[in-house]
Amino acid sequence: MRIGTPKEIKNHEYRVGLTPAGVRELVAHGHEVLIETGAGEGIGLYDDDYRAAGARIAADAEQVFAEADMIVKVKEPQPVEIKRLREGQILFTYLHLAPDPEQARGLVESGCIAIAYETVTDADGGLPLLAPMSEVAGRMSIQAGAHAMERAQGGTGVLLGGVPGVPVAEVVVIGGGVVGYNAARIAVGMGARVTILDRSLPRLNWLDTTFDGRLATLYSTRDAVERCVDRADLVIGAVLVPGAAAPKLVTRDMLKGMRNGIVIVDVAIDQGGCFETSRPTTHQDPTYVVEGIVHYCVANMPGAVARTSTFALTNATLPFVSALANEGCEQALRGNVHLRNGLNVHEGKVTHRAVAEALGYAYVPPDQVLGGA
Repeated sequence: MRIGTPKEIKNHEYRVGLTPAGVRELVAHGHEVLIETGAGEGIGLYDDDYRAAGARIAADAEQVFAEADMIVKVKEPQPVEIKRLREGQILFTYLHLAPDPEQARGLVESGCIAIAYETVTDADGGLPLLAPMSEVAGRMSIQAGAHAMERAQGGTGVLLGGVPGVPVAEVVVIGGGVVGYNAARIAVGMGARVTILDRSLPRLNWLDTTFDGRLATLYSTRDAVERCVDRADLVIGAVLVPGAAAPKLVTRDMLKGMRNGIVIVDVAIDQGGCFETSRPTTHQDPTYVVEGIVHYCVANMPGAVARTSTFALTNATLPFVSALANEGCEQALRGNVHLRNGLNVHEGKVTHRAVAEALGYAYVPPDQVLGGA
């Protein structure tokens, strides 16, 4: 198979879909790999590194899309990239389609086979290709939030860990999954007072045990969320419903009860955000203010630490890229239910139930388009 990786073109996105080590693995199995020139330059992976691993360097993205049987990238395809996709071509990347009808329409019309990292599953019910970036985003949320809390950034001027004789910051984390756990871990480590909310009692029990009482756990209800955000200095939105749009758990009315300058970081923004007032921002212009509350809603947070993120992501994706290449797309999807759960669009049909329901498409089960599994 001919596998292509273009340079990412989203604002301040420096990650890359394949590393030279990944290229070497694929080439060793007889595949041809085409890398756009400069694709990894932003994280210190140069064309010569890819050549040494056996890749062919393409002059531009147009060549990559024209020649590759499978496109492996990081972020959802931008409009110009969607126009380059063709019928039957495999696209393997993050998609986050539920809150993005324009992208979904473009993928459906292209006739491509679009497999989303964020809906691939594992035997434990986890999301193995989302988890590495959730770990990064969770840890970064506290770093970004702490910076936004500085007075010069529009925040209240509260130091996260305080100093002797001065209260520490109150951090509220909504969602106790991978993002929430990693956010809490950093916030606790920096000395903040942390409350984490979730609707899974087993998960709350696990968090309580893991942190050995160093944070407070609460069952998430509307009342609990409202009471917590009212007293918070920093609120982290860490809610995920796989494949679906994030629920709006913090309303505009709730913001009106909060103090001016409080910071909210919406890590769920890729799936539409879990704050009613959230809208995507970029690393170039990361924050805005609504009702006196500072919103940080960068849609590709891990892109800020692109080298760490690239290696963490490609460690997780490479086995699936290899399976698709070695076995062929249809066979790999039929033979692996977890990879099959990542199939969102197949030659004009929407094959993920949550995406179909969110966007009003007819849902076509993957087994049907693949002729049985």
